[in-house]
Amino acid sequence: MTALDPSSTVAVVGTGTMGQGIAQVALVAGHPVRLYDALPGRAREAADAIGARLDRLVAKDRLTGAQRDAARARLLPAESLTELADSALVVEAALERLDVKQELFRELEDIVDDDCLLATNTSSLSVTAIGGALRHPGRFVGLHFFNPAPLLPLVEVVSGFATDVTSATRAYETARAWGKTPVACADTPGFIVNRIARPFYAEAFAVLEAQGADPATIDAVLRECGGFKMGAFELTDLIGQDVNESVTHSVWRSFFQDVRFTPSLAQQRLVESGRLGRKSGHGWYDYAEGADRPEPHTAEPARPPAYVVVEGDLGPAADLLALIREAGIPVREEDEDHGTRLVLPGGGQLALADGQTSVEFRDVVYFDLALDYRRATRIALSASQDTSSTTLTEATGLFQALGKKVSVIGDVPGMIVARTVARIVDLAHDAVAKGVATEEDVDTAMRLGVNYPLGPFEWSRRLGRNWAYALLDDLHLRDPSGRYAPSLALYRHAYASDKREGSTS
Repeated sequence: MTALDPSSTVAVVGTGTMGQGIAQVALVAGHPVRLYDALPGRAREAADAIGARLDRLVAKDRLTGAQRDAARARLLPAESLTELADSALVVEAALERLDVKQELFRELEDIVDDDCLLATNTSSLSVTAIGGALRHPGRFVGLHFFNPAPLLPLVEVVSGFATDVTSATRAYETARAWGKTPVACADTPGFIVNRIARPFYAEAFAVLEAQGADPATIDAVLRECGGFKMGAFELTDLIGQDVNESVTHSVWRSFFQDVRFTPSLAQQRLVESGRLGRKSGHGWYDYAEGADRPEPHTAEPARPPAYVVVEGDLGPAADLLALIREAGIPVREEDEDHGTRLVLPGGGQLALADGQTSVEFRDVVYFDLALDYRRATRIALSASQDTSSTTLTEATGLFQALGKKVSVIGDVPGMIVARTVARIVDLAHDAVAKGVATEEDVDTAMRLGVNYPLGPFEWSRRLGRNWAYALLDDLHLRDPSGRYAPSLALYRHAYASDKREGSTS
């Protein structure tokens, strides 16, 4: 099954931001496009707005004047659904209410031809449930674009329980012909991106609720250490706290209140207070003119240690040894099989976040996972009230000698980046094991949909097959609510690796 011919008509129902964006994508791809909105006059307004955006594309040399004029001639507002009768594809981008969408598609089914492909751009509702209202649900599919649709490349092509393979394939190939990067996925709450991305927000909020660190510090660590483009607090302010919380609640309810997707009470209180983010002028941060942006906690300069002793294999943090040597700090290596840590001159230990807490040990400072220790500009350290000041000072001075800013947070198991990445990896493995999508499509979706620096499976391969499982298992022991319980898929992944290596542990 091939993509729709560019001469075939594409209709878009709903002319808000997403509807206009999808219409522009189809229009630029060469299709005649019809716009419909239930509110009188809205389709005409949307056509004018799209025309203005085409003018801007011409000004930026992305379209020629002739291409713009031809596109405008193909864009026609419709005053009634019956004017969509000749459409080969209808994409709905209307109100996120199941009853509204079901009624709309019931009406459309009586208007369009039997071979017309019907699609919804829903981000939070079940494609299966929407299509269940149709006499012929096999031609119904999800086409989930990301905002702004003309700029963001990802499209999740979602097959409902009754969607025909030919319909899903045609939708996939059409999205690709429009210059998008489609990924195929089954109809699951949140699809790929909104399902697997939940921990990015949830773990940041959990660290805040545990009083481990403030929003500015958590955001800085996620950006400057974890390699994410934005921190969770600034990103949800940009998305809109009400929108982000609504998606979280939708996924949580759809998974029968699975504790892994539990919403944040702190975010709920923010929404209840009307602090919705940039659009309201205040969210986690104040966006009023002249308002001060809070600075992340950054430790004062400290003297670096005279040397460090490395015991065992530092695993994902092994690159630190070269950096320490380049900084002129002697590294003594001891072949110890009982730990993976650095021992400081004062006798204290420095270890990569592993899901345990500092308070459990005599004198340990944990440091967070980094996407790239050489390029990271900030490192988070975690210590308990029992950690000696000498050990914390030496640990701080060590990373400062490597050119890093240091943020000291509370005694939070798994810290910030490590627990976030481990949970993302876990949900990705769980999704693939349950047939939601392929590993390749999951990685593509997370890189393009939410701009992650690595896909979850790329991260998993880099960190080692057992890393995420071991960290979550330790976290689960300390928080047995089930939130951090590793999935069976991740367990199988880690155990299979151990078995191949001859281990029975």
